[in-house]
Amino acid sequence: MIYKFNNIIPKIAESAMIAPSAEIIGDVVIGENTSIWFQTLIRGDVNYIRIGDNCNIQDMCLIHVARDLFPVEIGNNVSLGHRVTIHGAKLKDFSFVGMGATLMDDVELGEYAFVGAGSLVTPGKKIPSGMLVMGSPAKIIREINEKEKEIIERTARNYQKYKENYKNPEMFSRV
Repeated sequence: MIYKFNNIIPKIAESAMIAPSAEIIGDVVIGENTSIWFQTLIRGDVNYIRIGDNCNIQDMCLIHVARDLFPVEIGNNVSLGHRVTIHGAKLKDFSFVGMGATLMDDVELGEYAFVGAGSLVTPGKKIPSGMLVMGSPAKIIREINEKEKEIIERTARNYQKYKENYKNPEMFSRV
């Protein structure tokens, strides 16, 4: 479900995997080997959305923008867990957002920043590289440890494998 909006058609790398029930609208660019999973909505109607390479935007995520103020910029190797909401935020390479978390306008995540599941990162919050944030509102808890860094890297690698399974018609097809 790819839609043109205001005469702008999303640009999606051929190596990306877009689940059949995902919707991508307007000024959106999706990089190489990125996977967009089931029932995700990426709506670049009033500002732009850029998603880098090797990202996984898991089931039921919502990515939107703030008109003229805050686009969405997602770096490379970023993981968004199931049901994450991103609105007008910037996420650097290898950032990780746990299931059900929300990032609001003008939030910035540094490289290897880790947002705990269910957290609410309020407008304008800047999370430095390598920090764990949790809560509602989210607060910086501590630096991530090696196990958490491995979770971030492993999730990005695993979703590359999952993506290939879903692109293989022998593994996944409509019945």
